[in-house]
Amino acid sequence: MNLKSILEEWRERVIDEWVRRLKTNVSERYSQRPFEELMITVSAAYDASTYVLLFNDYSKIDCHIEWITRARLHGGFTLSEVQNAYELLRELLVPIFLENLKGGELKEALLKLNACTFYTITKFSNNFQSLHESKIKEHALNLERMVEKRTRELAESESKYRTLVEDINDGYFVNQDGVIVFANRAYCDMHGYDISEVIGRPYYEFIADESLDFVRALYNERIEKGEAPELYVYLRKHKNGGCFPTENKVKIITLNGRKAVAGICRDITERVEMERKIRETENLAHIGRITTSLAHEIRNPLSSVKLNIQILKKNPYIDGNDKRRLEIVTNEITRLEKILTEMLDFARPIRLNLEEVDINEVVDSSIEVIEVRAKEKGISIMKKYCSTLPSLYLDRDKIEQAIINVLVNSIDVLGRGGKIKIVTRKVRSNGHVALDICDNGPGIDKDVLPFIFDPFFSNKKKGTGLGLFNVKRIIDAHGGKVEVYPGKRKGVRFSILLPFDRLK
Repeated sequence: MNLKSILEEWRERVIDEWVRRLKTNVSERYSQRPFEELMITVSAAYDASTYVLLFNDYSKIDCHIEWITRARLHGGFTLSEVQNAYELLRELLVPIFLENLKGGELKEALLKLNACTFYTITKFSNNFQSLHESKIKEHALNLERMVEKRTRELAESESKYRTLVEDINDGYFVNQDGVIVFANRAYCDMHGYDISEVIGRPYYEFIADESLDFVRALYNERIEKGEAPELYVYLRKHKNGGCFPTENKVKIITLNGRKAVAGICRDITERVEMERKIRETENLAHIGRITTSLAHEIRNPLSSVKLNIQILKKNPYIDGNDKRRLEIVTNEITRLEKILTEMLDFARPIRLNLEEVDINEVVDSSIEVIEVRAKEKGISIMKKYCSTLPSLYLDRDKIEQAIINVLVNSIDVLGRGGKIKIVTRKVRSNGHVALDICDNGPGIDKDVLPFIFDPFFSNKKKGTGLGLFNVKRIIDAHGGKVEVYPGKRKGVRFSILLPFDRLK
């Protein structure tokens, strides 16, 4: 199929899924919008993007952005919400391109899609920011007029001004002589303080140490020369000690006859994380291609070596230590084959073959695979199943693979006499079935927990670091989530959540 055919054939399904994710995954504001309105805006965005991908024609997307910018600003949306909404198109189309295109056509389509998404988000951000700036300039001009009036008029005008600024979704502040003299509620919330804790405090107390010298230099240059950049990115400091990427747009104003800095403070944590994920995806794709090629090159000679070793083991003249050495070689080849399988699973895109299954039966099948291995180490496996679970639409083989990987991980770290407990339950609050796998092993350090699902991360001497990574990929592909927690006393608990309202 060519790109035009793909975009036409998948149009309705992509639009439907896009609307569904806007209603469920992006934000509360999107979930409250009427379905009909989202269908109109998403259809227009899809068609405009199609013109860019097929004809390099940006005229339709420009018109769409002009229209949606005013609509979303009027609707009280934040910049990051709409950026995330546009990013959904790339999330939906990339798997479709990977499945239906190959070689140069795939590369060209992905480049066009990335360029289109970047252009759309950048264009919208600039328009959105420009409208914000117009409002702020108007507010600043009003402020300069207000401070020149009598005390009673000043108080009345300042009250109106504060009301206007409080309606802005991003943080707004005024810094005079290095002190915050005004801040709206959004600015205070971004830093975790009440307004009484913000007014009168030095501005640098809200800046992370890593960015302090940089921001101070900009502030001094702005006040003294008026030539510093108006837009800059830094790390703000939250009351709880956290540091978060932030974008500031500032202007010099006059307040009570003296210079001050008025600015919009915008959280860009989601945008930075999105950019990081895009870079990570691109890197993993590159590693995947190398891994696939390497695995295939190794597997063929490895199979030949294994076959010849098996032939040698049947030789009656080979016994004693020599036979034991051949067994060691065979075991090591088997371990290498397992590593190659994990590498290929990592590189291969996940395609699901969904069917209606009973998760308790899937768990039983998974236990059968590793039962002998567990008995050899004297490990007991206890089951506690919920008998009223709904049927799930899953890829049975892949879910079994994920469960087996988690069980094998526990078996590897448990000593003789260890225990594994498996529990299934229904989580009514969010429409999921939960599968908990607990062990009483040595546990995992808290510093390591955030990284155990990262590719190639392993605490095992002979581990590849791909087993748990592939578990997460499989569960994510099913629209679920997998998390790990320290056990109540010792060991760990893996919790797998799978949606039971997923359509076949």
